[in-house]
Amino acid sequence: MSKRTVLAALSTLIAAVSLSSTGCIALTAGPDLGPLAIPVPVSPYFQKRAEDNFWNHERYERAPILGPIIPGGPAIALDPPSDDEVIRAWEKANPIQGGLPFLYERQRNNIRIVKDRIADYIDPPRVVPLIGPVQLHHAHYKCTIYYTEITRVGWPVPHTLVDEDSQEVIYIDHNHFHMVGPVNTGAGANF
Repeated sequence: MSKRTVLAALSTLIAAVSLSSTGCIALTAGPDLGPLAIPVPVSPYFQKRAEDNFWNHERYERAPILGPIIPGGPAIALDPPSDDEVIRAWEKANPIQGGLPFLYERQRNNIRIVKDRIADYIDPPRVVPLIGPVQLHHAHYKCTIYYTEITRVGWPVPHTLVDEDSQEVIYIDHNHFHMVGPVNTGAGANF
């Protein structure tokens, strides 16, 4: 065998080994997952949707249990919806994300939010399983959103449409429980 053939066979073997072990597939230590060890690209849309669902669940989709209403104290809801809550409810009802750059894009600018409480009432006391005797406090808000909508179309004839008097109305409900009667938080329980 000539020196040239051995060198060609050796270089072919080295090339085959180096090409088969690229990336992190052959260099891992631990259990072999087979084809499941290869990372799969995931669209950012799914990650953002999961993060938004978690944010809404964590912040706005739970009914807290507050202390009892003090006789003679205010029996009105003290917390109107935040601007973040209004914008997230608006995006959920009328999504704007997406579009095709340079072909079709929409923007919302100069946003102003007006929040009006339209109802605030408390249900009579009742017993809710796993909670105990409580009253449900309802607060309904009408949120009017004033904004400028800019639509840019890039094909077939490029043009921009500006609507400076756009408005949307979003209704948001804030419900929470108030404890009723002697409150036992369990902190001073005797065992």
